[in-house]
Amino acid sequence: MRMDYLNSAKQQFEYYKQLGEKTINQLTEKELFWQFSDESNSIAIMIKHLWGNMMSRWTDFLSSDGEKEWRKRDEEFEMDTSSRAELMNLWEEGWECLFNALQFINEENFGTTIYIRNQGHSIPEAINRQMMHYAYHVGQMVYVGRMIKGADWQSLSIPKGVSKTYNAEKFSAEKSKKHFTDEYLKK
Repeated sequence: MRMDYLNSAKQQFEYYKQLGEKTINQLTEKELFWQFSDESNSIAIMIKHLWGNMMSRWTDFLSSDGEKEWRKRDEEFEMDTSSRAELMNLWEEGWECLFNALQFINEENFGTTIYIRNQGHSIPEAINRQMMHYAYHVGQMVYVGRMIKGADWQSLSIPKGVSKTYNAEKFSAEKSKKHFTDEYLKK
């Protein structure tokens, strides 16, 4: 059961990473830096914040507190990055750190207590905490991207007006056990 949970979590993280990338890929470089107001975050800022969080939480995941002394969280919300290439390097580095850390979790160390700001978590609690945090921000990225693109937005899920067709297709297939992200991760 533990490894089933871990495999499902990995797929969920892949799914959120892909949603972020499908959003980023619809936007111009200028649009990545667009802010609704001075108090709101651009997609670029959200990428930078996700990177900082991922690097802090997943570096030495099993052996050190998830809030690293070297992290400068407040600076994650300052825009000192100026290009899509820089942003994509941060994006990939953060996700790579996460996926590398997950590779070290196994049956023997699954009971390890994970600390974040001195607060103990089981491995599933720590993973869930981060997964929900990343889903929250990726959802914000998708929402901002959709606002920017308007009618030119390409849906990342079931487009408006095709729910009945989509459901009919799903219910016409044999029942099977698979992760819901399987069809999204193949695209």
